[in-house]
Amino acid sequence: MRIGSGYDVHRLVPGGRLILGGVDIPHETGLLGHSDADALIHAIIDACLGAAGLGDIGGHFPDSDPSYKGISSLTLLERARDKLYDNRLEIVNIDCIIVAESPKLAPFIPEMRRNISRCLKTGESRVNIKATTEEGLGFTGAKEGISAWAVCLLDSVTD
Repeated sequence: MRIGSGYDVHRLVPGGRLILGGVDIPHETGLLGHSDADALIHAIIDACLGAAGLGDIGGHFPDSDPSYKGISSLTLLERARDKLYDNRLEIVNIDCIIVAESPKLAPFIPEMRRNISRCLKTGESRVNIKATTEEGLGFTGAKEGISAWAVCLLDSVTD
């Protein structure tokens, strides 16, 4: 068994799209980034790659590469999943936390879980997502950005 952790943060900007867990969430601000800026998926990718000992998201999908401009982070998650499979590793479970002052994310979490489990080709029961605020503290509390944390447990595929 192998464990990895991931963290990502993106700045909130007026007029942008707010995409978390592959869900386009209606909001007056959105996340700024080279891809679709899905901080949750980016944290999950880093956790998976870290658990596999394969580096990080920037090493595999650099923001200096124009081919990743505006790409869906779910596509990047599928590519990361393929790297796990190539190394004969499977996901045991993923646990995540999204830190955002607004909007309230609870109504969107079931769809996020479905998106992630579909991309990873694993059961929804293996993907857990929680959302919290920082009670007005820090950059997330000031509504300047959204952060996400993820932990991934992998196991070797047995024949």
